[in-house]
Amino acid sequence: MTELNNDEIRRYSRHLIMPEVGMEGQKKLKAGSVLLVGTGGLGSPAAMYLAAAGVGKIGLLDFDVVDESNLQRQVIHGQSTVGMLKVESAKQRLLDINPYIEIVTYDVPLTSENALEIFAHYDIIADGTDNFPTRYLVNDACTILGKPNVYASIFRFEGQLSVFHAKEGPCYRCLYSEPPPPGLVPSCAEGGVLGILPGVLGVLQATEVVKLILGTGDSMVGRLLLFDALSMKFRELKLRKDPECVLCGPNPTVTKLIDYQQFCGVPANDHEQAVEEEEVKPQEITAVQLQDRLKTNHLQLVDVREPHEWEICRIDGATLIPLKEIENRTEELDSQNEIILYCKGGIRSMKALVALQDKGFSNLKSLRGGITAWSKEVDSSIPQY
Repeated sequence: MTELNNDEIRRYSRHLIMPEVGMEGQKKLKAGSVLLVGTGGLGSPAAMYLAAAGVGKIGLLDFDVVDESNLQRQVIHGQSTVGMLKVESAKQRLLDINPYIEIVTYDVPLTSENALEIFAHYDIIADGTDNFPTRYLVNDACTILGKPNVYASIFRFEGQLSVFHAKEGPCYRCLYSEPPPPGLVPSCAEGGVLGILPGVLGVLQATEVVKLILGTGDSMVGRLLLFDALSMKFRELKLRKDPECVLCGPNPTVTKLIDYQQFCGVPANDHEQAVEEEEVKPQEITAVQLQDRLKTNHLQLVDVREPHEWEICRIDGATLIPLKEIENRTEELDSQNEIILYCKGGIRSMKALVALQDKGFSNLKSLRGGITAWSKEVDSSIPQY
């Protein structure tokens, strides 16, 4: 087993005097390896505490760059690394915390083509993503390879935590056999998240990783921890293997990695859906086109965001009708003129468009890229959030 030098013994002294860790346990941590899928809200605290604990090899997988909007919760990054690749920003911070560890970076999206190859080099996988295609991909790859998946998810004030390890208990598919319908569960980009929340769940992920490496304590295998920050309450649910699970059941039908974007019906990334490189759909209008159309006065501009988003910024002349209310407020819509719908990024406005079409409206358009595109392409005084 890998030995500790004198500097490491001094660094980890508070571990070494714990009988549950000691020299043998610290050597296990040094010999251990973990891959963090995502270096955002969850990956930030998890990575920093795993580095500080002395986990010898930490892999970082993320293909995004640091943005100012990340800094409210992604504490591994800072103002000085805005615009830098997240994996490089994180690597810089982790080696500053602990120069005695190895950091391996993967500036690529996780796909069915590369997941098994990347995962094979690590003992444990920690899932810090916020989209369903990647969650199912991580789970399936871990199950196929027989590796534990330390899972957490966050939204607004609530979080979940478990360890999915099909060798010892249920997998993610045992809990969620099918993904929710596209659009039913908003992303953090749409719904928001309390900046402190991923700190809580990310540290719990790191704790589970360390326990697994040390082989001590009761892991979260077969248990789901629910956390509500508003009430400051934890609840625990027991999880059991699904005897009919298509992946880890006795008669599996999923035996290899699949197309997870198709399976979930949503893009496999952690951002609000990117639209820049796709063709403009017939139901869409670009920000520049809208700017010209607003000069005619023959349209109604409708903002389908929430009131608290309206307070952040808005396009002049718009009427606020939140998406959840729009089907019950159709009398406020001017069916004699074209109706242009917009939201933050173009996703909710398309949902509103479909809902209004079902109500008999036909002269509808959705602002492609939402108010974010309007800020980028037309009016830079509009703040981006």
